[in-house]
Amino acid sequence: MARAFITGIAGTAIAPAERDFLAASDPWGLILFKRNIREPAQVHDLVAEFRNVVARPEAPVLIDQEGGRVQRLAPPHWAAYPAAAAYGDLYDRDPAAAIAAARLGARLIATDLVALGITVDCLPVADLPAPGADPVIGERAYGISAQKVVALATAAAEGLTAGGVLPVLKHLPGHGRARADSHQRLPVVRTDRATLEATDFAVFRALSALPLGMTAHVVFAAIDALPATTSATIITDVIRSFIGFTGLLMSDDIAMGALSGPIGARAAAALAAGCDVVLHCNGRLDEMRAVAASAPDLAGPAGRRAAAALATRGPPQPLDIAAARGEFSRLMAATTGVS
Repeated sequence: MARAFITGIAGTAIAPAERDFLAASDPWGLILFKRNIREPAQVHDLVAEFRNVVARPEAPVLIDQEGGRVQRLAPPHWAAYPAAAAYGDLYDRDPAAAIAAARLGARLIATDLVALGITVDCLPVADLPAPGADPVIGERAYGISAQKVVALATAAAEGLTAGGVLPVLKHLPGHGRARADSHQRLPVVRTDRATLEATDFAVFRALSALPLGMTAHVVFAAIDALPATTSATIITDVIRSFIGFTGLLMSDDIAMGALSGPIGARAAAALAAGCDVVLHCNGRLDEMRAVAASAPDLAGPAGRRAAAALATRGPPQPLDIAAARGEFSRLMAATTGVS
């Protein structure tokens, strides 16, 4: 039975020690970064080898392929895609065209991923940037209007799904107000709960039917003193109850600077708070072992949510790729990339 964590690896192939670790610990999934990517055949073989080692053909392989500055697959082997803000800019002038473009862009991303065996994309970003926020979200967001973000995030999720790739809703329950980069340190948001429910949380509520979600390493001081990832109050009362998210909930990368303490304790805290699986990305084998030691079998309600999420993935729908790329270029030709 798979264990309740997603792991990274160090390089472009699975090293012998990593192979032994993966076979023994059986992580639910693998996440890829630029350090793991050289060219298409190598990525395809890496993905296939991971599934062979864990002996689960359906084991999810994830990537952050948003477009813009968060794009692990890049030219010359893969197409470049615009950041979310470019769709937001188009939406201000032509909402229907922007929705079509967001859907088609994600559908084309899915085509790239499926060819490699990658089945999960950590997209869409549904955060609402606020004045004074750290630029870590910035142009990764579709805009500052809840209506716009919901429309474009929905379209992106639809495009991925049509292409045979599962979307991941991030970052629950909202990273847009954070005045620090959670990769480096812990952001504290002091906005009152009523305002959060009417704005940031409301966006995620409208997207709560998506099959997979990722937490934010952000403290919402009006609700709890702990970051959302390790807060049972946030996960139970906000993410599961107010937002109504019923899918598989994964942590953001538990090695990020926003969290503190030993890596195994971080993993245990996230799982105890209500995350179904923990995400660990840096490929450091000592940390990977500590995370695995803290991760139980993916069973019970978490296991059922994992199975339900994977069951929503179907085969790619037919698409004329050349025509779709031409149409996508036409739709995006007039954008400025600024929301």
